[in-house]
Amino acid sequence: MKTFIPKAENIKREKHVIDASKESLGRLATKAATFLMGKHKVDYTSHLDMGDYVSVINTSQVILTGNKMEDKKYHHSSYYLGNLRTFSAQEKYNKNPNFLIKNAIKGMLPKNRLQNARLKRLTIFTNDGK
Repeated sequence: MKTFIPKAENIKREKHVIDASKESLGRLATKAATFLMGKHKVDYTSHLDMGDYVSVINTSQVILTGNKMEDKKYHHSSYYLGNLRTFSAQEKYNKNPNFLIKNAIKGMLPKNRLQNARLKRLTIFTNDGK
């Protein structure tokens, strides 16, 4: 018996809409990453890009449990001495609420050549699709 490997031209892509106001950040990110990778499909193959399109709406109402808005830190550096910038989740959320969601989803995708193509199929809307 031979193993079935789907062809790239036979991949069917669907569209999924996820409402961020109903879920916490981590659960939303795992659901979106699963759809982007295509792991919910029966014929999932890890080395092919079989994922679907994902739209996340109402990102300004995303929920972070506990004290994560104040305690969670994001770091950025240009690798020059003394140039480490540290921001709390609240500061990042006030500047751009989409950053928290995109960063969480990107962290849950595999770090390989398919990551950028998968992230291009992700669209994020702040309020009700606007």
